[in-house]
Amino acid sequence: MTDETKALLEAWAARYQAPAFILSDPVQFPHRYRRKQDIEISGLLTAILSFGNRKMIIRKAEELDALMRPSPYDYLLSGRWRADFPKDDGSSFYRMLSYAAMHGYWEKLFQAYRCYADLEEALLSFPGLPMERLCAFLSVSPKSPQKKLNMFLRWMVRRDSVVDFGLWRSFSPADLLIPLDTHVCCVAYLLGLTDSQTFSLKNARKITQALAELFPGDPCYGDFALFGYGVNHAK
Repeated sequence: MTDETKALLEAWAARYQAPAFILSDPVQFPHRYRRKQDIEISGLLTAILSFGNRKMIIRKAEELDALMRPSPYDYLLSGRWRADFPKDDGSSFYRMLSYAAMHGYWEKLFQAYRCYADLEEALLSFPGLPMERLCAFLSVSPKSPQKKLNMFLRWMVRRDSVVDFGLWRSFSPADLLIPLDTHVCCVAYLLGLTDSQTFSLKNARKITQALAELFPGDPCYGDFALFGYGVNHAK
C-alpha cells in the first residue's frame, strides 16, 4: 500500500466516522435508545436484517422498530413478540428470513435476559473471541465471515466513536473482525489489502490484519475507510 493510499484511507475513516453517517445507516435504529439493553436488542436484530438493498433494509428495520417501541427490552420481556413472530410461521418477514426464524432470535434473547443483566454478560459465558462467542450464542457457524454479526460487534465494542457505541468494555476492539461482504472484498483487493476477492473467513482475517497495521488496536476503524473509498471511487 502506498503512502498516498494510506493517507486517503486515514482521511476517509475520519470523515465517515461522523454523525452524518448514522442518518443513512442501519446503526440509526439502536441510536434511538439510551438504555444498554434496548441498544443491544435493537442493534442485534437490526444487524440481522442488514442484507440486500440498503433502502429495503432501512424500511424493514423501521417496521421492526415500530413493533418494539418505546423499548425493545420491555417488548422482549412482555412476550408480545410471540404473537408478532409466530414460531410456526414460515412465511417471509424479510426476504429469506422467516417469521419463525425471527421468533428463534427473540427466544434466544429472552432466555439470555432472564439469566443475565445484559447481552454482554450473557456472551461472557461462552469461550473464544467476540465473534466466536456471539456465534455460539446464536448457534451459527463461526467458520463463516458472518458480516452482519461482526457489524453488530463493531457497534457494541468500538470506543471513542460517534457512530459505534463502545458499550461492551469486556471485549477489545483489537479482537474484532472486519464486517466482510462482496463490496468490502472488492475494495480491499483494489487497495492491495488482500490478494483475493474470496468471500471467506480467511480473507476477512487477512483484511483485518492489514487494517490493523494502519489502525493499530482498532482494525475495524478501517471499515469507515473502506466505505469512504467506495463512495469516493464511485464518483
